[in-house]
Amino acid sequence: MCWPLVELIEAAARCGTPETATSACLRHSEMADASGTDWVLGAQARSRALLSEGDAAERLYREAITHFTKTRLRVDLARAHLLYGEWLRRERRRTDAREQLRTAHGMLETMGMTAFAERADRELRAAGGTAHQRTAPARHEELTAQEGQMARDGLSNPEIGIRLFISARTVQYHLRKVFTKLGITSRSQLDRVLPNGPGGA
Repeated sequence: MCWPLVELIEAAARCGTPETATSACLRHSEMADASGTDWVLGAQARSRALLSEGDAAERLYREAITHFTKTRLRVDLARAHLLYGEWLRRERRRTDAREQLRTAHGMLETMGMTAFAERADRELRAAGGTAHQRTAPARHEELTAQEGQMARDGLSNPEIGIRLFISARTVQYHLRKVFTKLGITSRSQLDRVLPNGPGGA
């Protein structure tokens, strides 16, 4: 499983322990070469970007975003925009940084990932920008990206849990919140309150 290595690489890079990050990145690359999925390739590119400089780092951040865009895991895409924006700010490319950080902030805020959204907001302000204020959403738009995915995909609780790396019990808890937000009591009612219904785009 690659996910713990990806988190270790970012944490080690941010804490100034490049030896640990490099070692974890090498192990992750072996898994990435064997798997070849867009998520794994995106995670590999993002991890390598953290350990690179100059044109190589920029190419890898862009590669990560391209791969993550092809997946349904919006969290990793948002975090790639955040890391790229942070790198651009350190490179003193403030205009480019603001674009990436604003994108990251909007995505993370919509997902309800408060700590990451606040980090993006701090970086954005340091780059001389401000986050766009969200307008009042329609009721179905009050769902976080993860909640919307749970509601629309038509998967069972265990299937959702496997996809999102959470327990079926946690899925059940979040779905209860979804039902409350939508004013419904069961999955069978989702198709009348969501624009695309379960399994929709």
